[in-house]
Amino acid sequence: MNSPTDQLRRSLLIATLDSLDTPHYLGPAIISATAKSSETLVIVLLSPLFELRHVLGSEDALALTARSLVTPISRTERWDDVQRLLTYVYMQATKVALDNGRMLMDVSVLLRGYEQSLPTDLADGMDVCFLVQGDDNVPSLPLSITALPQTVLPSGNRVSLSSDPSPSHSSAEGTLPPLYPVAILGGTFDHLHAGHKILLSMGAWISERKLIIGVTDDIMLQKKLHKDLLESFGVRVEKIRAFLQLFRPDLEYQFAAITDVYGPTGWDPDIQALVVSKETLSGAAAIAKERARKSLPALQAFVIDVISPDSEKLDHEDAELLRQTKISSTLIREWIAKNRDTERNASR
Repeated sequence: MNSPTDQLRRSLLIATLDSLDTPHYLGPAIISATAKSSETLVIVLLSPLFELRHVLGSEDALALTARSLVTPISRTERWDDVQRLLTYVYMQATKVALDNGRMLMDVSVLLRGYEQSLPTDLADGMDVCFLVQGDDNVPSLPLSITALPQTVLPSGNRVSLSSDPSPSHSSAEGTLPPLYPVAILGGTFDHLHAGHKILLSMGAWISERKLIIGVTDDIMLQKKLHKDLLESFGVRVEKIRAFLQLFRPDLEYQFAAITDVYGPTGWDPDIQALVVSKETLSGAAAIAKERARKSLPALQAFVIDVISPDSEKLDHEDAELLRQTKISSTLIREWIAKNRDTERNASR
């Protein structure tokens, strides 16, 4: 653990990826950056694989491919690879944060193509920009970021591989469009944590124009444990919005209060994709039945299934680490309540 004099509040970590293979070589850098940061860590992963084809245009995409020898991926066909990548990075950081007693540490992971500019305000309030030893592929960064103090962190053995162009196992059989105009997902999103951010990231990842986020209404949460510590609907929405605008600032975000299993999927014909977790698959089935009953277009379902420690898509070591870092909104509220009670007893 770092001494107080070594502790930084807010940090930025920038690294590049050659492929969608799980980046175990980044583990040491992620662990070190998290250990050195007390409040906020933003991890930016850069790769030509992450370019948005529809934003680049065909001529720009061809020019980019010629420069980097890497073709931007289909975001739907490589669904499993990307969610596995995000899960690995988040759980590495979350494990360190929990080990250091920082249950409320804010960790965000951004995926950017080389041609996608980073927000000019990303460096605002940051104490340092971490880079990774031996990473010689970092493209030009905004002046606001290069002006930050820089520290190079150690990495594991990096094997440079070209990305396998074949699709991973996607959420449906057959050829999928690389993006869907409008996608939707839902949840309570209390005390936004890594599991929430993976779900939100993957929804934004496959959206072309708009992502609809259903957020459980306050009235539906009256029986939750430690309900007095639940964040209000407005607070939850603003935290989601802030994260998504950081992850994909080019998208439109629409929020809806959820009071039943359907939300906007029960009436909106302008939705093409539904993102759900493995635990909420039954809700997806109910939505499909309801839309069929109302003669609404069927939705393509995409399942987040690597944030479960029994996922077959994680290797043994990663699955074991996920078991150790399992975090939930209920666990966070319990932690807050415990610390509140401890402080009250100490003040008596």
